[in-house]
Amino acid sequence: MKQTQTHQRTRPWPGFPTSKSSSLGSFGDTNCMEQLLVHCANAIESNDATLAQQILWVLNNIAPPDGDSNQRLTCGFLRALIARAAKNGTCKLLAAMANAHCNLALHTHKFTVMELASFVDLTPWHRFGFTAANAAILEAVEGYSVIHIVDLSLTHCMQIPTLVDALANRFEVAPLIKLTVVDAKEDAPPTLDLSHEELGSKLINFARSRNVMMEFRVVHSSYADGFSSLIEQLRVQHLVYAESGEALVINCHMMLHYVPEETLPGINPNANSNPYNNFEPSSSSLSSSCMSSLRTMFLKSLRSLDPTVVVLVDEDVDLTSNNLVCRLRSAFNYLWIPYDTVDTFLPKGSTQRQWYEADIYWKIENVIAHEGLQRVERLEPKTRWVQRMRNANFRGISFGEEAASEVRAMLDEHAAGWGLKKEEDDLVLTWKGHNVVFATAWMPV
Repeated sequence: MKQTQTHQRTRPWPGFPTSKSSSLGSFGDTNCMEQLLVHCANAIESNDATLAQQILWVLNNIAPPDGDSNQRLTCGFLRALIARAAKNGTCKLLAAMANAHCNLALHTHKFTVMELASFVDLTPWHRFGFTAANAAILEAVEGYSVIHIVDLSLTHCMQIPTLVDALANRFEVAPLIKLTVVDAKEDAPPTLDLSHEELGSKLINFARSRNVMMEFRVVHSSYADGFSSLIEQLRVQHLVYAESGEALVINCHMMLHYVPEETLPGINPNANSNPYNNFEPSSSSLSSSCMSSLRTMFLKSLRSLDPTVVVLVDEDVDLTSNNLVCRLRSAFNYLWIPYDTVDTFLPKGSTQRQWYEADIYWKIENVIAHEGLQRVERLEPKTRWVQRMRNANFRGISFGEEAASEVRAMLDEHAAGWGLKKEEDDLVLTWKGHNVVFATAWMPV
């Protein structure tokens, strides 16, 4: 590949047919596709429009949007690189390529509640976290008559009905559930076609059908400032639920990685506009080193609320690098998984498959085409989250064999490639042996 790249700088890429054929040779190899994407990213970053155009043209011919899983994966990155080139002004010589991918502005589907429920059930990607989290929550809230659940979830409370069912079946007298959700206002898929108030009404009615009383509350807060409004309101309520003996459950399902982390420039811990300057966690003061990260500050603020349990579920990959090529490699070697799995359960051309892959592409485009505050897909691996939680003075809760058995039973409903492994206290969902999603549970030290 190094020889090829040097050669191509001296003359244009050789012509390739526009249709798939054997003459593409090793260019269809996944490793070669990754290398071409890397070379293209470097060309865009160095403003070498000629080389970028040549590589993009080759990629366009070897990665059709309706090809196999690796071709569709590569096509997603191709489109994202074109979008980045357009933002950087490198696109002046890419007009033909841009026209070929005129649908760069991704329009994700707005789900009805029933559509989203079915969509979430397609794979264990979310169900794994639901099942593991519910098991940890049920064990932690044993003996409480009132449970306050703060649901920071990407899936619009799709976990809550399963938790309500579990509470109704586990306890002779079901506890009162106080459910708080965040209206973050930012558009991260999947999106729902109804308001939080309408969603709350449906959840309350569902709970009532299971003889469970529920209160529902929406807090308008943004992950861009570390959910400062949510933290402020929870702090005000802290004495109330502490005195009344309520259990406080913080359920974080694939949303905390949207909170800015250290690599994001422009966070000034001493600025008057910093939302956490008004907060004084009772457990400990925040050092200036911690103040540089809203992610760290948020976790320490949660600790100051003395929650009964915090459940953290997220995707096990590192997409935080400020270096485009590093992010591209990490994303490419992780996001092949959803493209690979989709072939096992959704037919080519199906509407649900279009929805599913549109969500993957949204993530690819955000990781590759955006920078600064617009780049919100800042996923971190499990090891780093574990360290963050320990630094915030939490200790891990081990998932028992009962929780693992429930997860395995759920996985039996899906394709054979899905698996479960236990890493110390935590559970990890795997696809063909590769880590996909982790589930961790925590309580204050």
